[in-house]
Parts: sequence; C-alpha cells; structure tokens
Amino acid sequence: MTVRKILSLKGSDVLTIAPEKKLLDAIALLAKHKIGALVVTGSNREVVGIISERDIVRLLSNTDNNRFENTVASAMTKEVKTCKPEDTIQRVMQVMTAGRFRHMPVVENGRLTGVISIGDVVKLRLEEMERESEHLKEYIATA
Repeated sequence: MTVRKILSLKGSDVLTIAPEKKLLDAIALLAKHKIGALVVTGSNREVVGIISERDIVRLLSNTDNNRFENTVASAMTKEVKTCKPEDTIQRVMQVMTAGRFRHMPVVENGRLTGVISIGDVVKLRLEEMERESEHLKEYIATA
C-alpha cells in the first residue's frame, strides 16, 4: 500500500500558510478547520516548514507579550520530513514513529501535492488488516 492510495481516498487538498504570515493567522486556521498542522509553503508550493499544535504549545511558554504577532517562520519546524506518492505506508509509519510527529507533507517534483496524518495511515492499515482477516476466515471456512 502506498501514499498515493491514501491521497486517492482522502483527496489532496492541503491548507497551507506563507512563512511571513502572523502566528495568530496560523492559530486561527488550525482552530477553524480543526486540524493539527499547516504546511508552510513558498511561492511555488515548495515546502519550507510546518507549524503544528506542538509548535504553538512551545510558543505558549514564551513570555513575550507580542509572541503571536511574530511570523510563522519564527516558530515553524524548518527541517520537515516529507514523503513521495510512491512511498509505502510501512516506510511512512516508521519515519513518523521515529520522528514523533503526526503529519507528513507529500512532495512530488519539489512541490507539495498532499499531506497525510498518522490517523490516515492507521485508518488505512486497520482496513487492510480487516480485509486480511476476512480473507483468512473465508479460507478456513471453505478448507
């Protein structure tokens, strides 16, 4: 099973934000759309960072009264792990688990084409396991 399969099921729409936007704008988008992360993109949809709930929580510990007026670039994670549509679900799960993050941008030809979450991966894997279980039950019943 590949990342492309997940995107074909969930779609490839991604909410993004520009690095020069204010953190308040990012927080408002996260809350409005009930999502956990925004991919930060440049003018050609290249991934330049990601800002997640965890980044916002870290920001809350900062006592600067104007911290939310700062730019997204000031708080985003700059070293973003990405995947390709042809990557396997197993590889993505390993990278997400090792890096302890829940969202991974999908990049093709240097441009953002989607985003997958650990929830997407787990859902697909559970469905896959249920199908395998049903096949085994059928096999045993007809043996």
